[in-house]
Amino acid sequence: MPLRPALATAACAALLLLVAAPSAPADSSAPAPEETVTVDSKGLMAADGTVTLSGTYRCVDSVGPVFVSSSIGQRSDAVRHAIGGTAAVCDGKLHRWENESRPSPTTLKHGKADVEAAIVELHPVGILPLPRFHALLRQDVTLKKA
Repeated sequence: MPLRPALATAACAALLLLVAAPSAPADSSAPAPEETVTVDSKGLMAADGTVTLSGTYRCVDSVGPVFVSSSIGQRSDAVRHAIGGTAAVCDGKLHRWENESRPSPTTLKHGKADVEAAIVELHPVGILPLPRFHALLRQDVTLKKA
C-alpha cells in the first residue's frame, strides 16, 4: 500500500477512535458551585484609550498560579481585546479584581460592550502547566469616560 493512502487511513481511524471514545465525566473539570466571577456593569475608558474593568471573584482548591483574566469587544465577536490579568487567591473568600490595559490599535468607543472574565489556573500536569477554568462569565457592560 502506498504511503499516503496508508497515512490517510491511519489518521481517519485515529479520528474515529477519538470521536467514538466516551467523554470524561462532566464534573471532572467543571467549576465548583462556590467558584464565581462577576463583572461590574460599568467599565472605564480614559482619553488615551486605557480600559479598566473590575468585579469580584471567589475560588477554591488551586495548586498552580491563578489569574482573573478579562477581554472586551464591541460590534463584532471577531475582534476582542485582552484587558490585563490579576493574580488571584483561591481561599474561598470573596475578592475584588481590577484589570487595566490600553488596546492598540483601539477601536473601542464609549457605550455598550461585551466583557468576558475568567478565573484561570495554570494547573501543573507533568512538566507543562495546563489551563484549568475555575469560573467564566460573559456579560454586557457600559464603557464610560474615566
